[in-house]
Parts: sequence; C-alpha cells; structure tokens
Amino acid sequence: QLRLVESGGGLVQPGGSLRLSCAAPGFTLDAYTIGWFRQVPGKEREAVSCISSSGRSTNYADSVKGRFTISRDNAENTVTLQMNSLKPEDTAIYYCAADITYPVRDMCGGIPPQYWGQGTQVTVSS
Repeated sequence: QLRLVESGGGLVQPGGSLRLSCAAPGFTLDAYTIGWFRQVPGKEREAVSCISSSGRSTNYADSVKGRFTISRDNAENTVTLQMNSLKPEDTAIYYCAADITYPVRDMCGGIPPQYWGQGTQVTVSS
C-alpha cells in the first residue's frame, strides 16, 4: 500500500513562501501522476496542481497560476510544491495524492486519486 507523507507546512505571513514536499517511504513514485489538493473545513476539496509521471505535463488551478510551481525529482523520489506570494485565502490543509492510472487532466479535473497523504497545514496570516 503506497503511503504518502507531506512536509513543509506552517505559518507564514502574506507575501511569504513555503515549500511543500511529498515523499513515499519504501516506494518509488516515478510511475505515478501526483497532485496537490487543499481543503478548508466546510468547503469542497480543491485541486491545486498536478504533475505527470515524467514531469513534462503540469496543471494549475487558476487561483495559484504564476505563484505556485510543482516539480518532481524522480531520482530523489519526491514531488515539491513551491508556493510564493502566499495569500490568506491559500490557508488550508494541503494533501499530496497519487494515482498510477489517471493523467494530469483527469486528476486535476475531478477524478479522485487512489492514494492520499495525511495532509499538512498551511496558514497564511499576519
């Protein structure tokens, strides 16, 4: 069973940056499409960004385009979400997710991935 572990969340001031990482101890991620999702209590989960297994295809929510960058290092078996110019509305629990079947457009388009991490809290506040 693939287990995903997120790290890098925390408290940051508006305009600041955070870098989230997703790893899978004991597994290799190079065959999986990986996505970052976020959820605020009482609201629907939102797809933030997705990346193909090769890293050549990416997708971003309109709300984060130009501010967030997703990348992966298959040699290091990690996927990273670099978040810049953070806004209070970016506050949420961020989840890493993986699926071996669905491409980027499907994962970020609403088909839920098979595997999920436990989430990491990101709070943007002054």
